[in-house]
Amino acid sequence: MTSASTDRPTHDPDDDHPSLELLRSVGQPVAHMARYNAEHWAGTLYLRHLSIRVTRWLLPTHLSANGVTWLMIVVGLVGAYLALLPGVVGPVLVVVAMQLQILLDCSDGEVARWRQHFSPAGIYLDRVGHYLTEGSLPIALGLRADGYDLAHPLEVGGWTVLGLVVAVVVLLNKAFTDLVHVSRAKTGRPMLDDVAATARSKVSGLARVRRLFGYLPIFRAFVAVEFSLLLLVAGIVDAVRGDLGGTHVLLLVLVPLAFITALGHLLAVLTSSRLD
Repeated sequence: MTSASTDRPTHDPDDDHPSLELLRSVGQPVAHMARYNAEHWAGTLYLRHLSIRVTRWLLPTHLSANGVTWLMIVVGLVGAYLALLPGVVGPVLVVVAMQLQILLDCSDGEVARWRQHFSPAGIYLDRVGHYLTEGSLPIALGLRADGYDLAHPLEVGGWTVLGLVVAVVVLLNKAFTDLVHVSRAKTGRPMLDDVAATARSKVSGLARVRRLFGYLPIFRAFVAVEFSLLLLVAGIVDAVRGDLGGTHVLLLVLVPLAFITALGHLLAVLTSSRLD
């Protein structure tokens, strides 16, 4: 999260001990927070209230915005594979890790806006972090469903394969978004405004379907926070049943949902004004 804002109040980027109010006005500008795809619901609901305080703690450490992003990457990647821990412990730790990941994802942009340090590398690392985390979660789910044993690391089965399939589709779906920007850049078109109108399908039938899925946002099952919560529910079911039935059902449900989400996203891009 390292994009600039044009309505930023005057401040000293080298001040390591700003007031919380000034830091919030600079690090969380209204213009940035109000963007169409700016915020995960958890950020709006509670994490932004915490992240600005974390950012205030981070400033005296002189850790750069990219350094915070690297922390986010490590937390997300390691956190995904905590799912391999047995029982409910693994899923609980995954939920905690994904909360911490998105918290750091908020703070890296806040540090960047305070320090006035914006770079393509920051955006690139941010994308890498989300790709790694959201690609690793289905793989970890598949390994968990196979009862993966670290003592026999090469012994995996069909559940792991299904997890890998979901991971590939999830990554492909994420690429559909980034490829819009690549395509526009290669043809000399300007950056898209982050508003709902650009994502609206020009085909009325698809537009209605898209609005319907707004009430049933299955795509959120593959976002790190929601995925971790689903994993926790499956882990609780496993504990009650005394087997991996909950994890198996979750993975079986996610396979078709991943394909539906990716296909719907592709059609939405091709029928919207994003490639005009």
